[in-house]
Amino acid sequence: MKVWILLIALVSWRQTGMHNLIRSETDSIYDKLVRIRRDLHANPELAGNEIHTAKFIKQYLINLGLEVETNIYGHSLVGILKGSKPGKQIAWRAEMDALPNNFRDDVPFKSIIKGVQQGCGHDVHMAIALGIAEILSKHRASFAGTIYFIFQSEEETFQGAKGMIDHGLFSKIHPDEMYALHVTALPVGKIMVKPNEMFAYQKRVRIQLQKGDAKEVETKIYNSLSRSQANSQPWEIQQVSDPSKGLMNPNTQFKDYLFMDPHFNTYSQHDSLVLETYLYETNQTNLPGIIPRIKQLVGGDVSFIQENPTVMNDNKLTNSAVNTLQRIYGKDVTAPDYGQVPYFNDDFAYFQQKVPGVYFFLGGTNVLNHAPGFKVDEESIRVGVRSFSSLIIERLAL
Repeated sequence: MKVWILLIALVSWRQTGMHNLIRSETDSIYDKLVRIRRDLHANPELAGNEIHTAKFIKQYLINLGLEVETNIYGHSLVGILKGSKPGKQIAWRAEMDALPNNFRDDVPFKSIIKGVQQGCGHDVHMAIALGIAEILSKHRASFAGTIYFIFQSEEETFQGAKGMIDHGLFSKIHPDEMYALHVTALPVGKIMVKPNEMFAYQKRVRIQLQKGDAKEVETKIYNSLSRSQANSQPWEIQQVSDPSKGLMNPNTQFKDYLFMDPHFNTYSQHDSLVLETYLYETNQTNLPGIIPRIKQLVGGDVSFIQENPTVMNDNKLTNSAVNTLQRIYGKDVTAPDYGQVPYFNDDFAYFQQKVPGVYFFLGGTNVLNHAPGFKVDEESIRVGVRSFSSLIIERLAL
């Protein structure tokens, strides 16, 4: 019995020492990662054009001693970090592409490319992924297994993940589990996650009628299908971090809702009236009944013309990740998530259809992604690197 107690104590001491070392090493490369993030921010590239971004990342990974696989899809690439012997295989995903916009960006390192910006935070995601790769590359002799760093192109167009899969990604690598994050409008340093759906189901519906008043049809559909909790407005996306209405409150307005974008795209086609809009539903079981309900309301030909999958976190991996992060960095490092975010989504969902995975929200801004004034607190880079380096080390040991 005494021997087992001593062995457990020794393992615990080693784990604590490792994570303290990860903290220290993260601090030592933090300034460098900030410079990398700012350079990526100033030199954004749109989906499908991530040429210079991919070239930089490839060379950085090679300099760390990783193998790099580039012959997959588009400008996507995979860095491969092998431990001292075979073991569990874990993948970490980061996106590379930027947005086509020209919003206000009050930083000295703003985009030098007219009409293109890193307005979603992918520059931060890349910096964090490179930081994790650098930290863990220092410890390859101390862990068994393989870590894949997937740098994905074309996330903003929802094509990159599926493109990588369709072009044989999982015939080249065989991860047992996958992870990714997105910096968003939450308190800096907070990691928010939940099992199952992180986002509402987003569908684009098309309604074709022989005749009718467009505004009357729109109003009838919108009012009849909409569902939300009393006194809540889940379409107010800017409230996601609000203490009383946001995702961290058990009574959040961002749960149990169905609403449609009121701005229908309406046009005529072959003497028919056509209406299209997006809808957002939190309950998967309600989805099959939406089209029949619309047909019952207004008749005509009704169909979904776009049905992207939704990020679906593996229950067991999610709970394990939360427990691990809290054990290492304290209870306050994670925040509960009681709802589902509308409007946004992530094609990481395609990876999760093939490999169990977890997608995290990382607090780092007071302004939502894709909006004017979006500005990331770079301290989130430090939190992301140390937290997820520790998580991956722990997962490899299981």
